[in-house]
Amino acid sequence: MAVVKARSSDIDLLARLLRAEAEGEGIQGMLLVGDVGINRIRANCADFIGIRTIPEMVYQPHAFEAVQHGYFYQRARDQERKLAKRVVNGERFWPAKFSLWYFKPPGNCPSTWYDQPFVGKYKNHCFYEPTGGTCENVYNTF
Repeated sequence: MAVVKARSSDIDLLARLLRAEAEGEGIQGMLLVGDVGINRIRANCADFIGIRTIPEMVYQPHAFEAVQHGYFYQRARDQERKLAKRVVNGERFWPAKFSLWYFKPPGNCPSTWYDQPFVGKYKNHCFYEPTGGTCENVYNTF
């Protein structure tokens, strides 16, 4: 059962994002990017207040490097569509299970990023979870 509403066009959009942001990090890397995106929709806090749909999440200003810098041009493929459906249906994977942020630093992962603690790394991406009682919705079960 979907944890956020998603039409076929939303699945395609999310699939394009997964491919653009993490194709080089394989299936697991793309799933982690999807988890962060779905977490942002569910959280409704911090930088993500009012982000309620997949298009709002994908096109939020300054949210994704691939969208900002023109890597977001490839069509959705069946493999990425299947991955997008998995995260829309609530599959979560560490270190993105509760993460709202990730990025690819030029070196090691900093211990915090925008005052949020580092929780883990997958290949080249560092993941960060909210703290301090903020963003409690991201920790809710489905």
